Amino acid sequence: MILCAVLVLGGAALLLLGFRGLRGQLPRNRYVGVRTPAAMRSDDAFELANRVAGPAMLAGGAVAVLAGVSLPMLAAAFSVVMVAVIGLVGAFALMTVGGVMGNRAAEALPAPAPTGGCAGCAGGCCGGLQQD
Repeated sequence: MILCAVLVLGGAALLLLGFRGLRGQLPRNRYVGVRTPAAMRSDDAFELANRVAGPAMLAGGAVAVLAGVSLPMLAAAFSVVMVAVIGLVGAFALMTVGGVMGNRAAEALPAPAPTGGCAGCAGGCCGGLQQD
């Protein structure tokens, strides 16, 4: 029964994460979503990475929920273990595929251009260089 709850709750969390990522409603944070260096470099990169990862996250969540819901209906212990393992491995694999795809999309996004101040050398702190 505990395994059923873990699969269903974990799958529901993946479904919510995938849904929010797909819709662009997932704010950049340190805890959930695609959090690779490429995805974390800007809000746009984070949103793109999670939009791309969204469908795989939804599929992983659906696999986990379906596996968790089907466990009580199985009679043989071997079948229970097999469905649980397939649900866990399937959800993890789909989550990983989504993360890789999201990271690749974020890497393809051009790096944000520096704005004024020292990064753009417009604030007079260019190390003694004169600007015209």
